[in-house]
Amino acid sequence: MVATAATSSFFPVTSSLPDSGGNKHGGGNANLGGLKSKQASSGGLQVKANAHAPPKINGTAVSTSVEKLKHEDILPSSSHSPRTFINQLPDWSMLLAAITTIFLAAEKQWMMLDWKPRRSDMSDMLIDPFGIGKIVQDGLVFSENFSIRSYEIGADRTASIDTIMNHLQETALNHVKTAGLLGDGFGSTHEMCKKNLIWVVTRMQVVVDRYPVWGDVVQVETWVSASGKNGMRRDWLLRDYNTGEILTRASSVWVMMNKITRKLSKIPEEVRGEIGSYFVESAPILEEDERKLTKLDDNTADYIRSGLSPRWSDLDVNQHVNNVKYIGWILESAPQAILESHELCAINLEYRRECGKDSVLQSLTAVSDAGVGNLAHSGHIECKHLLRLEDGAEIVRGRTKWRPKPVNNFDIVNHVPAESP
Repeated sequence: MVATAATSSFFPVTSSLPDSGGNKHGGGNANLGGLKSKQASSGGLQVKANAHAPPKINGTAVSTSVEKLKHEDILPSSSHSPRTFINQLPDWSMLLAAITTIFLAAEKQWMMLDWKPRRSDMSDMLIDPFGIGKIVQDGLVFSENFSIRSYEIGADRTASIDTIMNHLQETALNHVKTAGLLGDGFGSTHEMCKKNLIWVVTRMQVVVDRYPVWGDVVQVETWVSASGKNGMRRDWLLRDYNTGEILTRASSVWVMMNKITRKLSKIPEEVRGEIGSYFVESAPILEEDERKLTKLDDNTADYIRSGLSPRWSDLDVNQHVNNVKYIGWILESAPQAILESHELCAINLEYRRECGKDSVLQSLTAVSDAGVGNLAHSGHIECKHLLRLEDGAEIVRGRTKWRPKPVNNFDIVNHVPAESP
């Protein structure tokens, strides 16, 4: 119907009845949508408007387009060639062009129709896909969104603790970058670069209420505060972007170290002037666990994993092992029964020494409040950890808490389908 209406606007509808009366008019008039047509003595069609007087401008009559059409196009003069079957055919090239235009327009409209069902959060997932976040709340809080990728989940189909920690670290660096403070270093400001200073983490505390799954969009917010005279505290809050549910809370303390001498340094006044205006006066997002992290040894550890060494890809731009890598090494000595039946819900780390590319480490774990042979059926479990060099020098002390896993996507707890033959 659309094509018919469009083509009729290009071509006038004509009568195929022959002129039977020479100069005499034919039969009754045919009403064509408000226009009257009748056979003229010349064999053509006369088109007459609905009894409207011709318009006048300054007293002079002006012919309308209909009148001009009547006299110039529709009424052939006696000098024109006689009407034949051939010259009554429409211009097929114009008809084809009109039909093509109509179908192209219809196809474009069809492609733009939102006819497919989609997830309610689809538009949210596409918000600022190439951005690095933004500073909000009077310039004191930085917010960034992440989509959980397929390569960031583990056997439980949830994001790993490494994924969570990497998102926290990425947000912290982008905070410094967006604020215009990032120099030629890993989170170092311009004044820090001049003085060969870098940030190193001394304490990290993380509580995971729920792990996101593949395809979830999470929003990470971070801010900084002063910590004593020569430290900086950085807090994070990780939410489900669509529901606002809090998934993870984290707090950390950082100090400065000279990149050349590898010794700790006070915060210079020039650096304090750069970062001081970004400090937020607020309590830590997590209440600090004041229990002392005790040292493990060969006698107090239940599990020991030796021969751990960093790969080249484990080093950051400051030529030491990234602090997120330590978490993976700590869990290397965690018993398999815990990893299969429980999920990590809290971790408290105390960094004591950096680790270089030629270091060889040992990971020690002691399980508290549960018998080693009953781990799979225990409730909440707490473990103590130590990461040390082979010569005994401590790298990281830690404490982890574990909760029983919910029924996973395989419908049976702790059961992974066997490979197909």
